[in-house]
Amino acid sequence: MEKIPAKTVSVTVADVAHAAGVSKATAARVLGGYGTVSDKVREAVKRAAQALDYRPNELARSMTTGRSGTIGVVVGDIENPFFGSAVRGITDVARLAGFNVILANSGESLAAEKAAVKTLIAKQVDGLIISPAKDSEIEHLREAERSGRPLALLDRAVARLDVDTVTTDDFEAAQAITRLLIGQGHRRIAYLTACDTPDHCFSQLSDIYTSSVRLRIEAFIGACRDAAIPDAARWVRVGAVNPQAIRAIVTELFNAATPPTAIIASDSLIGLEVFKAVREMGIALPGDLSLISFHDADWTAVTSPPVTVVQQPVYQLGETVATLLIGRLKGETGPARTVVLPTRLIERASVGKARLVATAI
Repeated sequence: MEKIPAKTVSVTVADVAHAAGVSKATAARVLGGYGTVSDKVREAVKRAAQALDYRPNELARSMTTGRSGTIGVVVGDIENPFFGSAVRGITDVARLAGFNVILANSGESLAAEKAAVKTLIAKQVDGLIISPAKDSEIEHLREAERSGRPLALLDRAVARLDVDTVTTDDFEAAQAITRLLIGQGHRRIAYLTACDTPDHCFSQLSDIYTSSVRLRIEAFIGACRDAAIPDAARWVRVGAVNPQAIRAIVTELFNAATPPTAIIASDSLIGLEVFKAVREMGIALPGDLSLISFHDADWTAVTSPPVTVVQQPVYQLGETVATLLIGRLKGETGPARTVVLPTRLIERASVGKARLVATAI
């Protein structure tokens, strides 16, 4: 191998090829990870690239290979620990497979999601992983499919899209926790979700625009109906989108003549704000109120009392959806796959028996 020249401001493939004593085309094959070369030549090129501190020109490489080496990910709320853990799973798998991740936050806004998808496609990402804000408006997702890029859905299924999807068993989880509360004598159980409606009131399942939450509410209402608890839908509260809204909902519930004896929080951010609000109002857990939250966030295990939760395999959600997408990028074909991961109920001390009251439901 020839003597390696002094480092330049911008090292090119030609520089690496000259230092390794091979043709530019051969160096490009090694550095681009395509084609066939001998082990001896591969090692020579890699040593030269390392010595020169060669950095690939991603734009040039994408023009040559047709691949950018990136995956676009769009989630609802990057501040939510649920999505944070899922994205960690995605990025860990992607990195091991040689892909970088470009992350976009929709804020559960359909307009923002559409803009993010458009931007990611313009940046020539190789594939997309999306947690759809609304499963009723999906034309932008169909456009992503038509662009020739594989698309996979995280946490939220869309029945009208024939793409790989990874979710948790939301129906079974909600049914189990509702039955747990009913078994403790609770008949006034409130369900709080960040999903909202134009009039900020829940009236029917079609009001809920994300499949995961819709399945949970369906299971909640069904379990109540099976236990002869009438009109459970009136206990569903939507629009729990921020601390102020959550506290307003809790205040409204407990200013009513018949307040709830239990609350189910649809995510850990809601659960935390409910916990803080009822503590400030002097409502004791679990003596006055039982609380269950979806997602085993760190805070739920260290409060007094610790909170009963639905533990979702969130990191595994990210790992699995990234594995499916990368498989498609590597040429896997076949029907769309749907993976439903099981959840686990972790019983702690925030659930107790309902106080016997004479007030009608």
